[in-house]
Amino acid sequence: MRNRQEIVLFTEERAELEKIVRAPRSEQRMVLRANIILLSSEYGVKNKDIARSLGISARVVGKWQQRYLAKGIDGLKDEFRSGRPSKLTVIQRAEIIAIACDFPRNYGIDTYDTWTIEELTKVANREVEGVNTSTSSVYRTLNKNELKPHKTQAWLHSKDPEFKEKTNEIVDLYINPPEGCAVVCVDEKPMQATEHKNEMKPAVPGNAAKVEYEYIRHGTQALIAGFDIENGHVTAQCGDTRKSTDLIDFMEGIAAAYTGYDKIHIVWDNLNIHHDGPDERWIEFNQRHENKFVFHYTPLHASWVNQVEVFFSILQRRVLKYGSFKTKEELKAKVMKFIKLWNKVEGHAFNWTFQGYPMQSVKKEA
Repeated sequence: MRNRQEIVLFTEERAELEKIVRAPRSEQRMVLRANIILLSSEYGVKNKDIARSLGISARVVGKWQQRYLAKGIDGLKDEFRSGRPSKLTVIQRAEIIAIACDFPRNYGIDTYDTWTIEELTKVANREVEGVNTSTSSVYRTLNKNELKPHKTQAWLHSKDPEFKEKTNEIVDLYINPPEGCAVVCVDEKPMQATEHKNEMKPAVPGNAAKVEYEYIRHGTQALIAGFDIENGHVTAQCGDTRKSTDLIDFMEGIAAAYTGYDKIHIVWDNLNIHHDGPDERWIEFNQRHENKFVFHYTPLHASWVNQVEVFFSILQRRVLKYGSFKTKEELKAKVMKFIKLWNKVEGHAFNWTFQGYPMQSVKKEA
C-alpha cells in the first residue's frame, strides 16, 4: 500500500476538479481521478477510506495522488501508449493503400465502384503477400493516411476552352471594379413549395431538431436575383416562370435602380435566355438604355464564379432547407421577406478571396 500523500488545493485547483466531476460529458475515468484528489485534500481522510468510498484499491488512490503532485491536472490524464506493434510491415501497408486508391473493378469486382472495408480487406489478404489481416487493421491503416475510399465527392470539370480567360475577367471585376460602374451578379433559382406532413420538432438539450421528410408539393416559383458586389444589396423578382420576358422585366428593374452609374456590368451564366438569340433581345435592350450594360458570361459549369450563388446558398440554409410551405404564394412571401430583411439589416459585400488563375504569356519568335 502506498503512503498517504498530503494534498493541499488552491481555490482555482478545487474549482477545476469540481468542474470535471460535474460536467456531463467528462470521461468517467477523469471523474474518478478528480474525486480521488478532492477526497485526498480533506483533513484526516485515509487512503483506505477513499478506496472504500470509490470502490477501488488503495494502491490506485496512491498512484493518482502521486501523479497529481507531480503534474497537477495534467497528471490525471492518460499517458501516451504506443500500443501493440503492427503486424503489417511498411511495404504491406503501402500495398493496401495502393489497392484502396484503385477501383474495385481492377480486382475482379464489377458490381460496384467504391470499396467497402470488408471487400478491401478480402482483396488485401488475397493480393498482398504475407497478409492475413482484419477489417479493423485495414481501417486503422486507412485512417492514419486520411483515406476514405468508400466515400465520393461530386466533381464536374469545365471543358470551356476559355475557362481561365473568362474566370480571370470576372474575378478582375470583383477585385478591381471600374470606377463609376456597378457590378451585379444575376442568376435564377427554381424553388419548390413543399409542405412537411408533420411539424418540425425543435431541438432540446442532447438532441438535434427533427424534420419530417415526407412532404406534399404545392407548385414552384422562380426567383431571379441580382447581387451587388459593392454592398451586398439584392434586387429580386419572384414569379411562376423564368422566361425571357420575365428576365427582361427584371433587367428593366436593374436599369431603373442603377441610373446613376456610367456602366452596369452584369455577371451571369450561359443559360439560353441570357444570350441574344434570334430576336437579339439584349442588343435591343442595351440600346434602349444607351448601351450602359456590359455582359460577362461565366465559363461552362463554373457557377461558383458568380457571387449571387453565395447568396442563394444563404437563402437555402436559412429559409428553404427546413421551410414548410402550404402554397407557392406562401413560399414567395417568405423568400421576399427574407430578402427584405437581408437588404435592411444583414446585407454585406462578400470577401472574395479567389484571385484568379495565373496567365502564361507566349513569347513570339523575332
